[in-house]
Amino acid sequence: MRTITLLDTGWTFVKTAAGPLEAAQLPGEAVELPHTWNAADGQDGGNDYYRGTCWYVRQLDRPALEEGGEAWLEFAGAAMTAEVYLNGQKLARHEGGYSAFRVNLTEYLREKNTLAVSVDNSDNDRVYPQKADFTFYGGLYREVRLICVPKVHFDLSCCGAPGIKVTPVVDLEKNSAQVTVETWQTGEGEVTIAAAGQSKTVTPADGRAQAVFTIENVRLWNGVEDPYLYTAAAALSSGDEISARFGCRKFEIDPQKGFLLNGRSYPLRGVSRHQDRKGAGNALTMEMHREDMAIVREIGANTLRLAHYQHAQEFYDLCDENGIVVWAEIPYITMHMKNGIANTLSQMEELVAQCYNHPSIAVWGLSNEITAASAVDEDLLENHRLLNELCHRMDKTRPTTMADVFMLETDSPILDIPDVNSYNLYFGWYLGDLEQNEAFFDEYHSKYPNRCIGFSEYGADANPRYQSAAPEKGDYTESYQAIYHEHILKMIEARPWLWATHVWNLFDFAADGRDEGGKHGENQKGLVTFDRKLKKDAFYLYKAAWNRTEPFVHLCGSRYVNRTEPVTEIKVYSNQPEISLYVDGRLLASQEGRTVFRFRVPITGEHSIEARAGEVRSIMLIRKAEEPDPEYIFNREAGAVTNWFDQEIDPGCYSIADTLAELRSNPEAGAIIDRMMEQAATSRGDVAESVKDNPALQRMMGRMTLVSLLKQAGSVDEQSIKQLNRVLQGIRKTN
Repeated sequence: MRTITLLDTGWTFVKTAAGPLEAAQLPGEAVELPHTWNAADGQDGGNDYYRGTCWYVRQLDRPALEEGGEAWLEFAGAAMTAEVYLNGQKLARHEGGYSAFRVNLTEYLREKNTLAVSVDNSDNDRVYPQKADFTFYGGLYREVRLICVPKVHFDLSCCGAPGIKVTPVVDLEKNSAQVTVETWQTGEGEVTIAAAGQSKTVTPADGRAQAVFTIENVRLWNGVEDPYLYTAAAALSSGDEISARFGCRKFEIDPQKGFLLNGRSYPLRGVSRHQDRKGAGNALTMEMHREDMAIVREIGANTLRLAHYQHAQEFYDLCDENGIVVWAEIPYITMHMKNGIANTLSQMEELVAQCYNHPSIAVWGLSNEITAASAVDEDLLENHRLLNELCHRMDKTRPTTMADVFMLETDSPILDIPDVNSYNLYFGWYLGDLEQNEAFFDEYHSKYPNRCIGFSEYGADANPRYQSAAPEKGDYTESYQAIYHEHILKMIEARPWLWATHVWNLFDFAADGRDEGGKHGENQKGLVTFDRKLKKDAFYLYKAAWNRTEPFVHLCGSRYVNRTEPVTEIKVYSNQPEISLYVDGRLLASQEGRTVFRFRVPITGEHSIEARAGEVRSIMLIRKAEEPDPEYIFNREAGAVTNWFDQEIDPGCYSIADTLAELRSNPEAGAIIDRMMEQAATSRGDVAESVKDNPALQRMMGRMTLVSLLKQAGSVDEQSIKQLNRVLQGIRKTN
């Protein structure tokens, strides 16, 4: 019979040691798993978090084993490269920080044993990820288990897979499903396989057994409405047993109809998630996973992009249970490494093998923004072909996809490799205007009507401290983030052929190379803060559009208390058809509509504002202020630039009002700009440094004015901007 023991206590963490024997002798720090050594320094900015080799050591008694039985260690996640030593002897090495792996201890066990595990997250040219806009936490950040099995047992040696594979194929016309269950086992003997109340006993061939079942009147896994799960189980005469839950569903993606679930239109509209949290890093508990899923359900999303790597099995389970359709991917990201091809293949093989049975997973993601810092050459194309072939060889039921960086030309040959594509666009935030998002997709859809296209990332950073009555791109206000998402939501709703759309991101997350928007070490594009304690206004916009089960109203701008404008806009997000607005207890107006409701309210002093819809309500306090509240402004000095530079510019000379392309057309002005851009890229971490020379990005940025870039940068003071303008004004334009 199989026993599983959780090894979460008794560990000693040693930051530096020459090897397993020295690590076992050093005092270290007592820790419990899950654990990461970057929970603090990976979130505080500076791009200086510790990346190196650390050790985890514990004592392990020899477990009781049946005659011929085996003992295995299972690591659910060791970031990024792990080596496992028992009593000083190296037993295994695993490269890839997000997938599970197992180690057979049986032949090396003594009565008393010292287990030492080295974990390495240092920079290298083989193991992904290496360049990306998130922190690469190091540690044993998921569970470690001791698995003891009898001599004849279901396989534990292959790719961390569960040993059982379930493939349901649904016939919608017959309302039935054919379910194929496969198992792999060691030794001789029959296998009893059961599914949906049926059972068959089969004789394995070459260590593999298979049984096929037909489920009549099948109850479908039907997304968030009814995510019904069946169970398949397998047993050996030795007493070893395994099981897997599965769902019967049919996924289709059509260039014109978008995503279909079980034959009906089912537009995938949702968010992305990173697996980390303020103060905890990526060492998440089950309680944290459940809290994240509760927030996913509250917003009303029906899809998740689990980025940019394999997530915990417990979270895929939650997606299965809650009907959330998943995009699963590997961390092949930003920059192609010629020495990393084998690692992309091993990480994909483990992702598919370990996650195959999850009915929530709809697509396998080959890469993310891989052309941001890499040319589309034959080496990169071949890597993607190999990944695509591997996915289809292992799984004939799911399509492949990839997330394309916004600079990637739409006629690039790489777009022909996956079955479907999706683009990451940030028009209206990093560069360009909001309207360019719909222009891009409409042009793409018109030019390639037979291609399936999605919207895999979009977002704008927002620090809830910052507020504005006149928000603009780059000000990091909660107000602009809301306007940005209002525009994008409207754009998406008008284009049902977008097979999936994913907000970047549901939660703020750690990116230690960042230092912007008033915070260190965080990407603030989340709809919810890093600690999960505050939902930004834009969260409620999507809740109003997607959540049809929980009536609510939400007053936007509750953190924008001190207002200078004599008549202010009061905005309400709600999933109710009519909103009534009360000012100081008196009805101001009622309004019928959908999702977004706007009211104009005169303010003279302190006012109580209340929005009502039936039994639900939202209340906030605002007051008239004579001067702008400086606490609401991120870059106070750069924000005042527009008040002076119009009067100081000689149009016959260069200035900060010129575009980057215009400035770079002059060698002297261009040299100034290049130095400034080099410094700016360095201050924003490895990713910005890696992508800054991308030709397509340079063309796009060439259309932006220097002043717009300076205002968004946030770290440039007024005097520096004035000095830069004076220098440029000393360079005369030539016709």
